[in-house]
Amino acid sequence: MNAFTSTPTQPILNTIESTEDEKLVTAGASDESGKAPAVEWQPKILAFCCNWCTYAGADLAGLNRMEYPADVRLLRVPCSGRVNPQYVLKAYQDGCDGVLVCGCHPGDCHYSTGNYFAKRRMLIYKRLLEYLGLEPDRFIIRWISGSEAGKFRDTVIEVADRIRELGPLSNDLPNLLAEEIPHPIAAKFEWLATPMSGREDL
Repeated sequence: MNAFTSTPTQPILNTIESTEDEKLVTAGASDESGKAPAVEWQPKILAFCCNWCTYAGADLAGLNRMEYPADVRLLRVPCSGRVNPQYVLKAYQDGCDGVLVCGCHPGDCHYSTGNYFAKRRMLIYKRLLEYLGLEPDRFIIRWISGSEAGKFRDTVIEVADRIRELGPLSNDLPNLLAEEIPHPIAAKFEWLATPMSGREDL
């Protein structure tokens, strides 16, 4: 199966579905024609967070009652190195406007080299997405430790502001991402998508 057409078994859209209380309704509930009230667009951002560092930092931010936008949904993963590019692709296809990948600082990985693997994999994949027309600010990689609650909050605010400036993701882009891409980097995608176990280059 082509790497660009395979999808994760669990739909990522379940993580990012909007709820009624996350939609801001503009002033003037309805006009004389009886039309439904206009709904202000709110971005959908999915954050893959390392269990050992970034997710702990997010938890600490919550314990300290730090406020940050609710536009970012957190998805805890064992390690940033386990974030398969197909999951990022699936997030865009399921309606995400931006994706954030967060892990331990280089040298602090719970699994020794997982974040180094994630960095190489995601930077190459980022180049491929940019080639397809995806704005660079829609795919962001950050290193956040468990004690950096303030950095986590600032990162979420920064990413949410960037996505709001860019606006909704183009409706054509998810379909384009699902197609086979004639680009030199695309040939490396199957290598990027393979699990870390059994790899000889790590």
